[in-house]
Amino acid sequence: MSSIKLGLSVAWPAFWTGIPVKLPLVLLFLSMGMHPWEGAGLTLLALLSIPIDIWALNITAKTVFIERLRVQPAGNVGLNLWWQSALLSAIYLPLAYVMQTSAVAGAKAVTHAIMELGPIKALPVAERIGMELTLWSTPATLVLIALGLGWLFLFGKIVGRQAKAGSPSDLPYQALVRQWDLMRVPADQTLMLTALGGTAVVVIFLFWAAIPVTTPHPHESYAQPEAKVAPPFKPAEALQKTEKMLAQAETTVQALEEKAEAEAKGKEKGKGAAGQPAKVKADEPKGAAAPAKAPAEPAKGLAPTPEDHKH
Repeated sequence: MSSIKLGLSVAWPAFWTGIPVKLPLVLLFLSMGMHPWEGAGLTLLALLSIPIDIWALNITAKTVFIERLRVQPAGNVGLNLWWQSALLSAIYLPLAYVMQTSAVAGAKAVTHAIMELGPIKALPVAERIGMELTLWSTPATLVLIALGLGWLFLFGKIVGRQAKAGSPSDLPYQALVRQWDLMRVPADQTLMLTALGGTAVVVIFLFWAAIPVTTPHPHESYAQPEAKVAPPFKPAEALQKTEKMLAQAETTVQALEEKAEAEAKGKEKGKGAAGQPAKVKADEPKGAAAPAKAPAEPAKGLAPTPEDHKH
């Protein structure tokens, strides 16, 4: 079995074996107001996880040794794997972080230079964003995978050294399976169930004792709006206000009606004064002629005399 495969066959099951035990601790820290991913919470969680990780590594490593390698484990395999893997991680992970950060920065710089080329600038914005993300994320992901495989390779070497320390087993497969089952399930199952149940009860009581409130509430850092208390309802005052409003409304309506009546009367008077001359002219007969003019006086020198009548 290769070192990478051997390391993966031990590390991956050990991780998922310890997670269900660590989750109650995380919830307990959260109920205490302590963030388990930073500061004191992270330190305390790492310290409490040491026995859990040792137990998980011991179970998974012995399972792999007995089932796949047919090797009887020697000594405390879990403790040996834990301190050696912790030393490996303390040295390897900071170096891997520096290498990954440098790879991401270099990939972004090269991608930025490529995106400044003329033909690529002419592409639409959506295509440019997708191309840029693909160009720098692909090498960064490959470097991350390579670093992960490197850690698995080194961890597999540690596991292989522990496997070589054991002795080959000549037992038949059925006997190995029985040994594996007895290793996972203790002989006194009642004691195991009692211990697990008691631990669960203690954790539950600690959780409910540490939690500040039993109902959801906004965090203190959020600005909460000031709640305005509504004044008590007084029926007598409300009735008086309603009566006053009705009286004011009635007075306003009466004033509007009087104003409308006054405007109507003023309009009627104006129409009567303007239509009276037209009525007089209409009473005159249409066919009446204009009065005849008086005859003009004769000239002083041409007035008729009695002698003119005689002739």
